Amino acid sequence: MDLTLLYRGPLASCDYDCPYCPFAKRRDTTAQLRADRAALERFTGWARSRAGEDRLSLLFTPWGEGLVRSWYRRALVDLSHQPHVDRVAIQTNLSCRTDWLAEADPATLALWCTYHPGQTPFDRFLGKLRDLAGRGIRHSVGIVGLPENLEHARRLRAALPAHVYLWVNAADGHTYTDAEADTWTALDPLFPYSRHPHRSAGLPCRTGESVVSVDGDGTVRRCHFVRAELGNLYDDSYRTALGPRPCPLATCDCHIGYVHLETLPLYDVFAGGVLERVPATGTPPLPLVPLLRRPPAAG
Repeated sequence: MDLTLLYRGPLASCDYDCPYCPFAKRRDTTAQLRADRAALERFTGWARSRAGEDRLSLLFTPWGEGLVRSWYRRALVDLSHQPHVDRVAIQTNLSCRTDWLAEADPATLALWCTYHPGQTPFDRFLGKLRDLAGRGIRHSVGIVGLPENLEHARRLRAALPAHVYLWVNAADGHTYTDAEADTWTALDPLFPYSRHPHRSAGLPCRTGESVVSVDGDGTVRRCHFVRAELGNLYDDSYRTALGPRPCPLATCDCHIGYVHLETLPLYDVFAGGVLERVPATGTPPLPLVPLLRRPPAAG
């Protein structure tokens, strides 16, 4: 079976203090960190055990920052060398050191990197991106589309090689005028996909069939945003529940969710780089997508 898993354990601590994030500067207790480490090691062991049975693609989506924890770095290195793992990736603010990547297989490991202006010096962040490039580590780079981040985004786009994709996430709760959206789209041609939620109710989605979400206890759900359980990873009870099913939610407004909608062309856009958010041809050309409109209010 070819299976993509989005893993999110109990880790909820972060070393950054972004004002829009509920996990900013949150600290896990020693007991919570031990529990997260044990959960991750159990998941990693399960993934290793699927050799000869499944082809796996793995994305770690922790609430907090995982790569400042040694067990996440070890897990990524370990899994990158497993012959049945096609890709292992993680979302990160890239605040960690990067020398550990020398032990990883760059053909398999990838990073989804977010730049947070005000949390780290620009030159430090850019230096780490250049280190990733020098090591041959696939990566995307992105920023939250807040007005105060626009000049930072422009500076980052100018400093990045042309082939490195700079993505922009629409800020939660922020409404963009067409002119503002055009400004962000000039930096990220795919920004229109992020600008508005996507209608998803009743539409086919790969989640629950070839893509699933897993938490620290092994509970399997179709995605992070649908709470209904499919079973548990560690007793194989989820496998009988896998199959095509329409989305039960009215809309989907997060990239790690709507990228899997079969009604959108994003599997073609990101072919070979869905998990790390790297387009198949690097920076996508303008224009790429039509303006997407917000679904009408109910009633």
